[in-house]
Amino acid sequence: MQPDAVTDDHGADLVVLRPQGLYCPAGDFYIDPWRPVPRAVITHAHADHARPGHGHYLCSAEGAGLLRARLGDVRLQPLAWGERVEQGGVRVSLHPAGHVLGSAQVRIEHRGQVWVASGDYFVGGAAEPRPTCSAFEAVRCHCFITESTFGLPIYRWRPRAELFAEVDGWWQHNAAAGRPSLLLAYSLGKAQRVLAGVDAAIGPILVHPAVELLNEVYRAAGIALPPTQAVAQAVPRELAARALVIAPPAVHGSAWARRLGDFSDAFASGWMQLRGARRRQGVDRGFVLSDHADWPGLQSAIRATGAERVIVTHGYEAVMVRWLREQGLRAESFVTRFGDEADELASPVAEPGS
Repeated sequence: MQPDAVTDDHGADLVVLRPQGLYCPAGDFYIDPWRPVPRAVITHAHADHARPGHGHYLCSAEGAGLLRARLGDVRLQPLAWGERVEQGGVRVSLHPAGHVLGSAQVRIEHRGQVWVASGDYFVGGAAEPRPTCSAFEAVRCHCFITESTFGLPIYRWRPRAELFAEVDGWWQHNAAAGRPSLLLAYSLGKAQRVLAGVDAAIGPILVHPAVELLNEVYRAAGIALPPTQAVAQAVPRELAARALVIAPPAVHGSAWARRLGDFSDAFASGWMQLRGARRRQGVDRGFVLSDHADWPGLQSAIRATGAERVIVTHGYEAVMVRWLREQGLRAESFVTRFGDEADELASPVAEPGS
């Protein structure tokens, strides 16, 4: 049900921008802050959204394992999807964002206003299942705080089955030639999505230790992944010859990668949609695979909220704000620090987890 179009008693915004990050004054907490704060609500475990040093963390129960794996022994309060807690008179609940395991949208309700901060999200619909995380859930609100990582009309994702048939074909061709297939994919989220999508019958699957660490968290959360073998040192030639090797983009050109011998490499990222991106990354193949909403996904998600006001946090903010205003919505942007994950290769707007 759409909430009544009213503001709170003071007409104040439920979320404002402070030097520490996105702040809810009425509840005295921050959402994905980039500086240490007493109370933080975390949308997901990517490092540009989940940083160390906060006094108290609130996150989804689905994502708690990843947050602990990345941040260590922190004071953590997990919430089930839709469970509500009161913070300073503000009612807070978390709802699936479909981005990575445990990724959440933050619903904030106070004195008649409902705001939703989406973090990063992926909208796939019933035809595009999310085997590695809960699917995006549209949440009705007055104001929607959205990303715009791929907020240009050029970004339109292909069907999952079609994409992975292409990945499998590349792997199969290399295996027949006795050549390892090195697929560069972000270690949290993207690597697990690849694992859940490829045909594991083609050959063995080897992974970088950074990927295997997070695979274990996914498996502990009940996510089905094919068997993998972590590779820290040299790989026996007979094992590597037919293998798919999944590693974070940071290993490109490293001694670790060179140990694989004569391999074919590829990069899995939404940025591969751009002409020349594969060449700039210096890989043999590029697969357009993203855990963010594409242009139609962003539009459908925003429409589904029923929001009359939209705030854009990162990505192609100016394009999205202009399009939203053309649709008759009140739109603006916040200048945030999301999008500086060091594990990702360079991209046009330096976004993580692409």
